[in-house]
Amino acid sequence: MSRRFFSTFTTALCLYGGAAFAAAEYRIVTANEKGTYFAIGVDLAKFVAPDAAIKLEVLPTAGSAANIRHLRYDPGVKFAIVQADVYQAFLDRAAGGNREASTIIRPLRVILPLYNTEIHYIARADSPLNYLHDIRNAKINGGILGSGAALITHTLYRMMFNGPIPEANASFLSNEEALVKLIGDKTVDVVVVAAGQPAPLIANMKPEAQKFIKLLKFDPAHPSSKLPLTVYSSSTVKANSYPNLLQEDFTTISVGAFLVTYDFNLGGTVDYLTRFARSLCQNFSTLQAQGHPKWREVSLTLPTLGPGWTYYAPTTREIRACLGKAKPKAPAKPARQCSAEERILGLCN
Repeated sequence: MSRRFFSTFTTALCLYGGAAFAAAEYRIVTANEKGTYFAIGVDLAKFVAPDAAIKLEVLPTAGSAANIRHLRYDPGVKFAIVQADVYQAFLDRAAGGNREASTIIRPLRVILPLYNTEIHYIARADSPLNYLHDIRNAKINGGILGSGAALITHTLYRMMFNGPIPEANASFLSNEEALVKLIGDKTVDVVVVAAGQPAPLIANMKPEAQKFIKLLKFDPAHPSSKLPLTVYSSSTVKANSYPNLLQEDFTTISVGAFLVTYDFNLGGTVDYLTRFARSLCQNFSTLQAQGHPKWREVSLTLPTLGPGWTYYAPTTREIRACLGKAKPKAPAKPARQCSAEERILGLCN
């Protein structure tokens, strides 16, 4: 055989753990390219996938609801980032007898709980709106259909005001389009951006943006907040996340994000996902040091999931095994000095 053949052959292989594996080409579905989910996907592709012999393509999408369908049906999609309430909505509909929801959600599995995604409610700077409980009857853009932001926007509104957003007041534009309308023709009063802080779309705004927009606050003590807090959590938006816009921290509402996969059982796929979990554990400190700031809120402890939620067994075993190996040994206890009486009684060995 020619040298050229061997060169091509070795280039196509990735050496991992003493064995040779062809690099797998997988995809992860995230959300808008300017959002935190996309940034998290980029971090996984950069810091985790290579050591697992995976070439990971990061795909922008409409958001969590779309991601569940992409993961379930699209070739090559092995990972998805999904909001907790979107995942739960599929589970609830499946439990209620919806066969399509059951078919979609039943084989999905959790690799890792990630972090809480802050929900940013943006209004015009001169708007009389200041809190989420002020937005009844406002013209609200929740993001494009299929996005987690759209589901949150409509679910929260219904929880807070005991009814849906009036159709005439609801829009499903991209964040960028909605912001133009917010400060342009003013046909939108509130733009909802669901993204872990710092959300690039907001963080990249210039200081002059304070003349045009403001962020609405969430009051956990308000009567309308009681029901939302059974599903969502209050969260603090830090002023240093948006130094061009904020002078002080404030409270908003948030929802958990999860790294999800399918219940794959083919040997090759299981092997690659196991290596991915191993690399995730081994490179976790790098993710926290060099990745998006949200990685600092992530833990590998794999807490107990709610009813209907299931971890992917191969990655769970690998993460727990990796953590077990990484646990520092307890320092040896210094030898205790025996007293004269103990020596006399023969109690010192």
